[in-house]
Amino acid sequence: MIAIENGAYRYDDFALTLDFSLSAASFTAVIGPSGAGKSTLLSIIAGYEFLSTGRIVLNGQDVTKLPQEHRPVSTVFQDHNSFGHLTAFENVGLGLSPKLQLNESQTARVNDALARVSLEALAQRLPGEMSGGERQRIAIARALVRDRPILLLDEAFAALGPALRRDMQILVRSLGLTTVMVTHNPDDAKNTSDQVIFVGQGRARPPVPTATFFGNVVDQDIRHYLG
Repeated sequence: MIAIENGAYRYDDFALTLDFSLSAASFTAVIGPSGAGKSTLLSIIAGYEFLSTGRIVLNGQDVTKLPQEHRPVSTVFQDHNSFGHLTAFENVGLGLSPKLQLNESQTARVNDALARVSLEALAQRLPGEMSGGERQRIAIARALVRDRPILLLDEAFAALGPALRRDMQILVRSLGLTTVMVTHNPDDAKNTSDQVIFVGQGRARPPVPTATFFGNVVDQDIRHYLG
């Protein structure tokens, strides 16, 4: 569960208000114009940025002042963040042990995560020997091995082709995590999410069921965004 209560974020001349809740195991898409604050919203949930006022509750715990490492969250960014000197297996293993001291059970978990994103045959390759989409799948696999109930995706599938992007979305949905996905592609939201948050004009609107959001659109900001 994710709840942001009476939240406000300010940085220089940028401001964003947030006040909504998301149920456990839901899949929420976040869409809106570039620069509106979609990635900032994820950063606030993750603990990379902090609210100016209000509070954040994750899985029943007030985490408003907690740093990222103490929140029950995994994040996959648009930039895959792979370490070039480590193999795909080692990059995924970092999700379990920063020193890569993996026991037999952890090794099996890494191998399973690689298989689930169709990278088992590339486990010993370096990121520089892989495509952008394959490197992004490393980041997704790293998130899979972590025992965190909340998953944040910031354009995580943008580098993937349409078929593989859809496969990865189906995979993520099958995990049963509370998932929040920023996307610039309305079709991703239509095909994957239970509900949609629109960010625009300095506000993250409360979530709306996906079918309703893309149905009879009356909000002028949303109509303009969707064209």
